[in-house]
Amino acid sequence: MRSVKRGKLGAMALLVALGLLAAACSAEESGSGGGETEEGGEATETLAFGTSADPVVLDGALVSDGESLRAIDQMFEGLTTLEPGGTEVVPGLATDWEISEDGLSYTFNLQEGVTFHDGEEFNAEAVCFNFDRWYNFKGSFQNPAASYYWQTVFGGFSDGKTDSLFESCEAEEELVVTLNLTKPSSSILAALALTNFTFASPAALEEFEADEGRVDEEGIFSPAGTYATEHPTGTGPFQFEEWQRGDRLVMTRYEDYWGDAPGNVRELIFQPIADPAARLQALQSGEIQGYDLVDPQDYPTIEDDDQLELLNRPAFNVAYVGFNQAIEPLEDIAVRQAIAHAINREEVVEGFYAGQGEVATQFMPPELFGYSQDVTTYEYDPEEAQRLLEEAGYDLPVQIDFAYPTDVERPYMPDPQANFEAMVADLEDCCFEIQQKSATWSPDYLDNVDNGRYGLYLLGWTGDFGDPDNFIGTFFQTPQPAWGFENEEIFSALDEAEAETDEETRIGLYEEANNLIMDFLPGLPYVHTEPGLAFAANVTGYQPSPVSLEPFSTVTVEGGQ
Repeated sequence: MRSVKRGKLGAMALLVALGLLAAACSAEESGSGGGETEEGGEATETLAFGTSADPVVLDGALVSDGESLRAIDQMFEGLTTLEPGGTEVVPGLATDWEISEDGLSYTFNLQEGVTFHDGEEFNAEAVCFNFDRWYNFKGSFQNPAASYYWQTVFGGFSDGKTDSLFESCEAEEELVVTLNLTKPSSSILAALALTNFTFASPAALEEFEADEGRVDEEGIFSPAGTYATEHPTGTGPFQFEEWQRGDRLVMTRYEDYWGDAPGNVRELIFQPIADPAARLQALQSGEIQGYDLVDPQDYPTIEDDDQLELLNRPAFNVAYVGFNQAIEPLEDIAVRQAIAHAINREEVVEGFYAGQGEVATQFMPPELFGYSQDVTTYEYDPEEAQRLLEEAGYDLPVQIDFAYPTDVERPYMPDPQANFEAMVADLEDCCFEIQQKSATWSPDYLDNVDNGRYGLYLLGWTGDFGDPDNFIGTFFQTPQPAWGFENEEIFSALDEAEAETDEETRIGLYEEANNLIMDFLPGLPYVHTEPGLAFAANVTGYQPSPVSLEPFSTVTVEGGQ
């Protein structure tokens, strides 16, 4: 996830993402309705979950922040989804699919008996209504701050200003729909599992003016209609009840839900609490029953309390120091290599991640296919850094600017300032003179990074789905001001890897791409983390997701509140 997220593997994930399979596995038959648990008991409990902030809006097509997506994911569903706790692509509202021999058409068979929360039927026409809506966004809806994920996955819109992967959507039968592409994409099935491509009731979208609004100067979408704030209407196990900004977002169990919802949570509350220490206090007092983004320094407190439980997400992210080669002297590979050798990444990870981090050697986590065991590594060696600079003819210390974000905590970077200060000390102890810069995370810092205004900068990414294209493809497949370089060898390698449909060949192509990237060294990846979540001990059934999207419909609260 991008913006405030930054910004989701197994053999099955690869197979479905590769594209030209004849069909995917079928979904299991749905179980009891949404009002009862799998065993037939009533869903009667309330669960309050502490979040770091309110959602922006409750329209998946128009957000990229984690808090919005977490809430939307409880109410909305897409054609494909991810297995609980993993990144394998499995059927969602589609039971199975077939792919044309040329890789340009995907035909999905849809689940029977699915209704939207307003009682309208889910069918092929509803699928195409949503795809056509996204493709026909106009004006400020085309701002990347609004429709980031459409543009990341599908590219342009119907106005033809930019090429689009989307060609058309055809409702073949009541429960059969075909998605047509302009070119093959080996990652499209995984991308369709994104919350951004879940389906809303066409009737509700029209009645409550979902497409009325604008993006302001800070990149925030402001709806003019009431759909995204008062009437979000999906097919998921929970439905919207009320939203009091700054206080609570309330959902209730959808009684006519088509699938299994084995937990016993009847009322789900997302309660924004910005400070992680305050979230811990709210959990200890019973005000909430769980929260995300646990401060690493609070791990011992939670682990030593038998009334609480600490969970960790799998490491599916990367934090890095970005190098903008458009700013001198970062275009010089000797300078980039010297920076890499001057920073003690092991010390940073050991000092600030409470045992929940591992030093990164490349820009994607080791769980992902295509991870290379043969990349060039850059061990902490300040003497080597100094030697590289002197041999390249630089007078020491070399001046560079370095920036970090304020007022933010990220899963891959819980304390940006601490990381920054340690790295600055390493660089200055070695052979650099640092001009320190900082800005608030959104919109200033992200805007400065995206527009190439910093030389060195701290940033990171949590994967959206289990495909290398979502990591190194996102970073390095096209020229971007944040990185400030043109490298056709890397661009072409990533284009080839994305389009390849043979499993083993694609793995090899991404391994080679990772080797190319770390030889070229556009930045220095330094950590993969296992972010923490905390719950009351009587909460069970919550399965941490690598991509930070977990269904609360599986959660059981033992013994009531």
